[in-house]
Amino acid sequence: MNLTPRQLDVLVAIRNYRHVHGYSPTMQELADQLKTSKVTIFEHIGALERKRVIRRDKHKARSLEIIADELLPDENRPTKLPLLGNIAAGSPIEAIENREEIDLESLFASKSGVYVLRVRGESMIEDHLCDGDYVVIERREQARNGEQVVALLDTGEATLKRYYREGNKIRLQPANSTMEPRIVDAERVRVQGVVIGVLRSYIHD
Repeated sequence: MNLTPRQLDVLVAIRNYRHVHGYSPTMQELADQLKTSKVTIFEHIGALERKRVIRRDKHKARSLEIIADELLPDENRPTKLPLLGNIAAGSPIEAIENREEIDLESLFASKSGVYVLRVRGESMIEDHLCDGDYVVIERREQARNGEQVVALLDTGEATLKRYYREGNKIRLQPANSTMEPRIVDAERVRVQGVVIGVLRSYIHD
């Protein structure tokens, strides 16, 4: 794509944000994440538009869309999974993207794509998902009852829970007998993916 390293950083940040939230970041959010100024982000976005890598509607705040067909450098190997940030396993928190990656060789594969999140909290402890574990997520917008899902609420919060559809409600069930489930209207929840694996390290500093 003939991009500068900083233009690649911007492109990866847009991709990661869209994976986690389901919509594009604002210019200010990109600036905050990349620790630069909003003016600099506008310059990079303009260059990416001229190179026909992204497009946007200048009248909409979250219209950034990647249109390039080529893979980004960290996508050249389908088994090198982007680590996008943390996912709550207690009270919902906003997932934060990080420029990291985990190479799992050929351990996990999915036609719809996979990514990795780090568990924070203990609400899934009875499912043996512990604080600090890495969960491998298959990108999916639909889930079956009882599956462990990444659920994105309309508030922008993301949480890891078991998914149950009950009429026009969704029950997000923790796997911790000391915690209550969260029940919300179905239209307030979007499934971002389903857990297909877990990784745990016992090495401590």
